[in-house]
Amino acid sequence: MLRLVLWRLAFAAPVLIMVTIGMFALASASPFDPVRQYLGDRAMTTSPEVVAQIRANWALDRPIMEQYATWLGNLVQGDLGESRSFHRPVLDVVTERLPWTLLATGSAIVLMLAGSLLVGTLAAWRQGGALDRVITGAAFANESAPVFWLALLVVYVFSVKLGWLPAGGLTDAASTTVDPLDVARHMVLPVTVLAVSQSSWLVLYVRESVIGTLREDFVTGARARGLRERTVLIRHALRSALLPFLTLLGARIPELVTGAILVETVFSWPGVASTSVQAALAVDFPLLAVLTLLGTVAVLTGNLVADLAYRLADPRVATS
Repeated sequence: MLRLVLWRLAFAAPVLIMVTIGMFALASASPFDPVRQYLGDRAMTTSPEVVAQIRANWALDRPIMEQYATWLGNLVQGDLGESRSFHRPVLDVVTERLPWTLLATGSAIVLMLAGSLLVGTLAAWRQGGALDRVITGAAFANESAPVFWLALLVVYVFSVKLGWLPAGGLTDAASTTVDPLDVARHMVLPVTVLAVSQSSWLVLYVRESVIGTLREDFVTGARARGLRERTVLIRHALRSALLPFLTLLGARIPELVTGAILVETVFSWPGVASTSVQAALAVDFPLLAVLTLLGTVAVLTGNLVADLAYRLADPRVATS
């Protein structure tokens, strides 16, 4: 397993380098001027000398390769630059907002895993029945629904119409402190939407996997020994069906990152995912570049964790 981790780390380095090169290539080809975006309406009245001075301060008047070399050197030294939209160091913005994203996405992953295993197993247990048809149909319908549409729908139902839960934010507008119970109430809708939006294929995969396992000889033997159906289902069929599920979970990490961006934006959740939207709209390249790298690291880490979990679950798997 250590060799697997070292191999993935060696593989991650060139991937991250290629991502940074791609970011600078796209930034240089972008038709949007970050200086004009920064000035806003003042761009029409600001003198060309001031615009040129801002461009020089941001090193935008230098060749693209020189900008890239300077940015990469600063990144290696721990200098992430200054956010042009927040007017603060990028490191401060990320460290302030990253814990809230980790809290929301971590809770969503736990809910997604538990819900997918439970619902998928129930559908397999009642294969062909009314419950199975309802679960399968709902999973396909949920997969076809955009994440932002689902988020707006639950806001309309549970916040606007029923008034049960807050529509967004981290705490109530009148609150002057961050109360854990208040944060938990505000987390319910975004965490649930993020978990549900990413669980459809997991539910369907668990269903098919458990159905296939229930036909295996060892399950038939377990039933012949007089074991209860619940024991056969949970301790034999579900346990054997979990191995491919771990690999599929790792493949869902990129979609989880994308879903987090949309969900945090709709619910005004103060995480780094929604911050990437603000950075993109403001053409805030220093902040957007770091957030893109964080997203890439999250995808690589998610796949590595899935492979390690697969290796722990089945030591016979060759990690090479």
